Amino acid sequence: MIRAYEGDTLQMYSKWFSVPYELVADANPNVSNELHGGEIARIPGYDVVTYHSQTAETLAQIARSVSLPVEALQRMNEDRLLLRIPRRIETPFVNGKRNYDFVAMKQDIDDLCAYYPFIKQRVIGTSVLGWPLIELTIGCGPKKIHLNASFHANEWITTAVIMTFINEYVLRLTSGKLWCGHSLLDYYKKVTLSIVPMVNPDGVNLVLNGPPDIEPYRSEVLRLNGGNVDFSQWKANIRGVDLNNQFPAKWEVEQARKIPKAPAPRDFPGFAPLTEPETKAMAALTEESDFAMIVAFHTQGKEIYWGYEGFEPIESERIVNELAKASGYQAVHYIDSHAGYRDWFIQTWKRPGYTVELGEGVNPLPIEQFDSIYEESLNMLLALLLSIS
Repeated sequence: MIRAYEGDTLQMYSKWFSVPYELVADANPNVSNELHGGEIARIPGYDVVTYHSQTAETLAQIARSVSLPVEALQRMNEDRLLLRIPRRIETPFVNGKRNYDFVAMKQDIDDLCAYYPFIKQRVIGTSVLGWPLIELTIGCGPKKIHLNASFHANEWITTAVIMTFINEYVLRLTSGKLWCGHSLLDYYKKVTLSIVPMVNPDGVNLVLNGPPDIEPYRSEVLRLNGGNVDFSQWKANIRGVDLNNQFPAKWEVEQARKIPKAPAPRDFPGFAPLTEPETKAMAALTEESDFAMIVAFHTQGKEIYWGYEGFEPIESERIVNELAKASGYQAVHYIDSHAGYRDWFIQTWKRPGYTVELGEGVNPLPIEQFDSIYEESLNMLLALLLSIS
């Protein structure tokens, strides 16, 4: 943060810190370009190093050493005994290569929003157990693209992939680094990304941390799991409902043919569509947001599903071919499945929607696959941005 002198502008700070003006402006939505003396502005992509000055070293010398104008340091250091030196963040700090539960995700979200305050977070609902369902938005473009992960509990690695991507994206945005020869600022201005990185926090926590302490949920999940304390195969939410079988796109077909007719670790579509707080929140978000496209990340199979009952628009095929080429995944037009989030989106809005099955093997995919999965995802997400006209 920097304390303004009278007459300072956000454009001035953009130039001083070599951060695109659009990002500086979006990081400070409550101030105008021309600041008043004493106003606080936030500079994205920087943290601060503090130390006691016990030498004759001047601010001018320090400014030269960190490649910043001395005026920037003056505004941050009215107390010369404790110097605050801005330091550009050069590397990602999200560590997705670990057991990535809700607490890990929330800490990373808070850190990302602190260091890159042009990221906006809001709560769109709560899970059965009361964990917030968080939407992040990045960008100022008119075209809205939605990404989500961890509809299924044992596919939690998708959240780690998405969060790692967010960190990479905003790091390259603020530093101005090209991505495969492309300036990401162009896409920041074209696209607004909406991201729900963990649709099913109760389920993810169950898979990674075991049953919750709260009753009756602890006893019930143990009963549904046959008394087994290993929940690694659990896909459903904490009430035993498969969240990706909950949407009103031929839900009755799935309900009739699914073997579980009651809550279970996987595949039970509920007693009616949209009964669960998680799916209600996702449906409400989608209905209010006018998304141009959605991408739901799942595991596994290295496939991209892109059609539903002929409701998909012509452009869907062009885009999926670009995603498949970038990732090496196979584009699959139709599958015999209904009631999924993507199915419902395509049926209702007749816009491009995709389900990406990351990696291959048996769920939950081992964390040792993270690096290869992330590289494939990164190429796909870049292709997604490049596909926007």
